[in-house]
Amino acid sequence: MLDSLGTLQRTHYCGNLCAADDGKEVVLMGWVHKRRDLGNLIFIDLRDRSGLAQIVFNKEQHAAAHARAEELRSEFVVAITGRVVKRQKANPDLASGEVEIIAGELRILNTAKTPPFVVEDELTANEETRLRYRYLDLRRTKPRQNLALRHRVILEIRKAMDEMGFYEIETPMLTRSTPEGARDYLVPSRVHPGQFYALPQSPQIFKQILMIGGMDRYFQIVKCFRDEDLRADRQPEFTQLDLEMSFPTQDAVFGVIENVMVRACAVAGITVKGPFRRLEYKDAIRRYGSDKPDLRFGMVLHDVTAHFAAARETLHIEGNVQALAAPGAAAFSRKQLDEIAEKAKSLGARGVYWVKVADAGVSSPLEKNLGAETLKQIAAAAEAKPGDLVVAVSAKEQILGTDAAALIAGQLRLLLAEQLKLVPADRWEFLWITGFALFEWSPTDKCVVSAQHPFTGIVEEDVPKLEDASDEVRLSMRSKGYDLVLNGVELGSGSIRIHQQEVQDRVFKALGLSEEQRRNRFGFFLDALTYGTPPHGGIALGLDRVTALLAGEKSIREVIAFPKTAKAQDLMADAPSDVDTDQLEMLGIQLKPIEKK
Repeated sequence: MLDSLGTLQRTHYCGNLCAADDGKEVVLMGWVHKRRDLGNLIFIDLRDRSGLAQIVFNKEQHAAAHARAEELRSEFVVAITGRVVKRQKANPDLASGEVEIIAGELRILNTAKTPPFVVEDELTANEETRLRYRYLDLRRTKPRQNLALRHRVILEIRKAMDEMGFYEIETPMLTRSTPEGARDYLVPSRVHPGQFYALPQSPQIFKQILMIGGMDRYFQIVKCFRDEDLRADRQPEFTQLDLEMSFPTQDAVFGVIENVMVRACAVAGITVKGPFRRLEYKDAIRRYGSDKPDLRFGMVLHDVTAHFAAARETLHIEGNVQALAAPGAAAFSRKQLDEIAEKAKSLGARGVYWVKVADAGVSSPLEKNLGAETLKQIAAAAEAKPGDLVVAVSAKEQILGTDAAALIAGQLRLLLAEQLKLVPADRWEFLWITGFALFEWSPTDKCVVSAQHPFTGIVEEDVPKLEDASDEVRLSMRSKGYDLVLNGVELGSGSIRIHQQEVQDRVFKALGLSEEQRRNRFGFFLDALTYGTPPHGGIALGLDRVTALLAGEKSIREVIAFPKTAKAQDLMADAPSDVDTDQLEMLGIQLKPIEKK
């Protein structure tokens, strides 16, 4: 028989009890974590969101409470009244390990079925089971800690933004569809049959309109939605810190974000200092083969194309050759070298070459093609030391000059760093990437598209190039965009925006939008730009990514209360789902038969 809570009120959280509470009468509430029956003594570990406390039911002292405790099983919900006493032997693994509670009264508030997995930190259940029973998974320590950290980080961000004069302003969740790369989630309107709202991919246009409206400094902790193709660590709905400023320099935006990130890291016990390092996009690709390089270790790339000149035809080399020196990897076995080669080829490499460096000299299968002296020159160019392995890759140049070899070498750099354990877990390296191109080539669409989005500002000297129809010319245009990177993870993108209507319209035109399309999709925004728009700029940071990094998690799903799977499904709520025919008829929607995969 279950008990009533009545007027009983909790006095303490389990994990907050300490030696200073010795002798206090307390009321605790939570879940039975574990139960140990020793006859006259029954011990339970009581769990709430703060942690565990050990409860003792003594038959000789409190027979009624002891008898009730015999009914307890894991995950029962209980309220306990008792007295705090110091333990004879403290448990250093518990925050409340110096004390225990001698129970005087026990109320069983609810029972529980046997859970599909044991609620404990060392979990063996797979992710699908965890997400299907997310309410049980959330009772574990790590998920609770992650969500608590997320709360504190967001709270600190709000404090920082307020202190810097930003207004938190909400923008619409129901807006019009303006497809920009990713697909919109569409919401049918019952009141306007046949018409649809879209859930926002970002508040981009609205935050720019807030600058036109004179709000000067805006921010928002905002939900965004993108119906993207499936990726391992993406969510269809995600949370970002979105901000915009009027009359900013790029340095001003950087200063705001550096202040925010220093404070957010401090919440997690991590000390970082500004200003953050900066690197031009072209230099990031040249040195690290990535536009989001991890700076916690070395292994920079070196162009060794010139050293392969004598064997380009023999080795079928078409593009550049990029090399790096992996410290201590000269001891790699032939199997390990073959695995590196296979990985490089799976990434698109045409050729993979290696040189082992030792005190006595260098060795490589390339010696018959290049000669020993050239091998020494390659090792020197890659800044290799005795014991190092030089790995070099060649690749066919991709369209319009992209250095494919550098991009492949950049991915090998990360793979080798992980294998060689070169990445220090306690190092935090922020980096601003600047100097992005305005446009990029889309292999899918076979045309030039915005590298970031069509509202990104243009370096003034390049604005006249908008009228040039040549892809090569447009791809040479420079933007006022920037990215923030932490430990090789892109946290977010921003830019100084276009604030002149005439320039914005020309960008839309350069992207192939007809006048009708420009007016239909962006007419209200183009009109707004004609009413005295100030220069403005901002950025959006992925808070899921930020929190995951600070929590030491590899997946953003671990810091989201109710995440979707990699297939964009909510296994707990069974969404997405079919809807009733009546609902569809009310909305004027008729579904075509869809062959289910």
